[in-house]
Amino acid sequence: MLEVVQQHFCRHVVVLPEAASIVFRGGFPRRPTPAAREAAQRAIYRVQVELERMVLEEGDAAVILCDRGTVDGLAYWSRPETSFWADVGTTHARELARYDTVLHLRTPAAHRGYNQSNPMRTESAAEAAAIDARLLDVWADHPDRLVINTSDDFVVKLDQTLAAIRRAVPACCQPR
Repeated sequence: MLEVVQQHFCRHVVVLPEAASIVFRGGFPRRPTPAAREAAQRAIYRVQVELERMVLEEGDAAVILCDRGTVDGLAYWSRPETSFWADVGTTHARELARYDTVLHLRTPAAHRGYNQSNPMRTESAAEAAAIDARLLDVWADHPDRLVINTSDDFVVKLDQTLAAIRRAVPACCQPR
């Protein structure tokens, strides 16, 4: 979906790659233990922060679109929330404030198109649904969050997403 967004808007709308894919494709071990999952979330958090920082420091972006945000790691965290924030050296409120707008694209159920064709997706449909519910919860306090529900028609979901992004980008970056 982000590829379509990138083609739809001007170059000042910068689309960042998913930090988790960078981490895992780069060879970071993906193990089932709580310690390994938490190590992965700390690494993903740091990559996400640096991706965002890089684009901010380049100074050419009017809008930065992220596949995920720094708060997402909390949805994968097994210990209390306070331990996540202590481990990454910040607070939930500070991380929510990093983002002007949050679009939460709901994960489709198996009968609505969820599959594991993406090699980075290792969760079953039921596990993905549970993570999606936790993501709803960890972003619940964001003051400008829009939830885009699944649809039997991907184009409907894409249109809703593009409309939401259009509302968030400046006039100069709108599609022509």
